[in-house]
Amino acid sequence: MVTQFFMAMRPPTCTAQEKQVRVVHGKPQFYEPQALAAARAKLCAYLGQHRPEQPYTGGVRLVVKWLFPRGKHPNGSYRTTKPDTDNLQKLLKDCMTAEHFWTDDALVCSEITEKFWADTPGIWIHIEPVEG
Repeated sequence: MVTQFFMAMRPPTCTAQEKQVRVVHGKPQFYEPQALAAARAKLCAYLGQHRPEQPYTGGVRLVVKWLFPRGKHPNGSYRTTKPDTDNLQKLLKDCMTAEHFWTDDALVCSEITEKFWADTPGIWIHIEPVEG
């Protein structure tokens, strides 16, 4: 089974690393700021439309192309500014796990991630099983 789709959207730029901590009754509590919670909700809503019928249960290769509004940059040129790809991927994979793309994001054993400036912003995702 191969899953591939494009989500036309303005990709979120806040990342899972933006969680905050507060102390309540002397104990630390982690929470998501409003912008991060909104980004998570947006990703989950878009991903839910593309959920596979059955979640992946074995190793997978995940290919993701993040396409940001190009502004003054040439269409298709690499984006070399923040956010970092690893930070973008963490939130995306957490949302994909919540939306039942796989039983555990530890199954992602091969990953290719790229960021571009593009005329059509969005996130292109390709998932394929890997052997052994």
